Amino acid sequence: AEAVCAPQDGTARVTCMAWSASSARFAVCTADRVVLLYDEQGERRDKFSTKPADAKYGRKSYVVKGMAFSPDSTKIAIGQTDNIVYVYRIGEEWGDKKVICNKFIQTSSVTCLSWPAENIIVFGLAEGKVRLANTKNNKSSTIYGTDSYVVSLTSNVSGKGILSGHADGTIVRFFFDDEGSGESQGKLVMHPCPPYALAWASNSIVAAGCDKKIVAYGKEGNVIQTFDYSRDLSEKEFTTAAASPGGQSVVIGSYDRLRVLNWSPRRSAWEEGKPKEIAHLYTITALAWKRDGSRICAGTLCGGVEQFDCCLRRSIYKNKFEITYVGPSQVIVKNLSTGTRVVLKSQYGYEIDEVKILGKDRYLVAHTSDTLLLGDISSNKLSEVAWQGSGGNEKFFFDNENVCMIFNAGELTLVEYGSNDILGSVRTEFMNPHLV
Repeated sequence: AEAVCAPQDGTARVTCMAWSASSARFAVCTADRVVLLYDEQGERRDKFSTKPADAKYGRKSYVVKGMAFSPDSTKIAIGQTDNIVYVYRIGEEWGDKKVICNKFIQTSSVTCLSWPAENIIVFGLAEGKVRLANTKNNKSSTIYGTDSYVVSLTSNVSGKGILSGHADGTIVRFFFDDEGSGESQGKLVMHPCPPYALAWASNSIVAAGCDKKIVAYGKEGNVIQTFDYSRDLSEKEFTTAAASPGGQSVVIGSYDRLRVLNWSPRRSAWEEGKPKEIAHLYTITALAWKRDGSRICAGTLCGGVEQFDCCLRRSIYKNKFEITYVGPSQVIVKNLSTGTRVVLKSQYGYEIDEVKILGKDRYLVAHTSDTLLLGDISSNKLSEVAWQGSGGNEKFFFDNENVCMIFNAGELTLVEYGSNDILGSVRTEFMNPHLV
């Protein structure tokens, strides 16, 4: 762990944090309502002050409860307890003037906020409503209403579905687009306590709160697993949670401790990772995962921000590439000389075996149990095609820069980079890439 922001003596809660989708910027909102902006290396580069809904009530008349970057990383939305959401244009460069480009006045305190899709900000209110602010037409509307304070809000990996947690324990699901899953909408779960820690992972929903239990719920709200720490006297209530961008891991924060759950595709179950214990960290008040999955940041009650490396393993390939396994099904390949990176990810959540870089160091090849991952590093075009294991005896030909030729057991297969379907295959004993 490395400290991005030093803690103070006494309470100075980090109220919220956010990583930009580009991973180039990291924002921290402090107890004194100032947003600090850091670069990828954790260097502070910029800052700006938020403002009250009405200047006559003064700077200390509100608390910031939610913050999120726009999907294009050029704006930040701020949700406040003085019944308002502000959107700031922060510009492309460090030090650009910060301009308020939207404001949405509400009828009660904003309690949490997320920005899942272009022009669509979703936020919860103390009165129990979950609302949508459209930055294009400057209007806000209610998505659904409940009678219970919204304690948490999160979206699925694609950003097309949202979950809200409420003070009475209710967890509600809503889809802008269910992407053909057919999953139900509306009240999904009655959790035994307010689910302040709520995360939507790729295979289940994870919720936790003051009863010291972490519960994983299935797609329709059935309990899959419970991790019970209620007898652990050193454990305090769970305060916040975050799912990794790939949805394969969930980190849950409490007091002086981060607990980690990792999804095991082979067992179809969550497995506990080793908890991260940090003395004098105090209560973890905010968590934010870097968009490529390589780091998670934790903000604390005393104003500290710690950054943790999340890789399972890291290796250097031919002294030219750094290969970082950030989850079982996600790998970052970074060119050490140019700094360019490619995120290789199994869309089915399969575990990625060894990644190879072939064809004059331009093409990626990796196997999973049921698929083959191929990629062109220079164009960032990636493919995942169904592939039954053959002991890794394939021969790959990269003579064509748009199509990979794979020769295996008397069969030639063609895959176009960027497409997840096999272009074609033909039986042949005779293999000459120049004749294709």
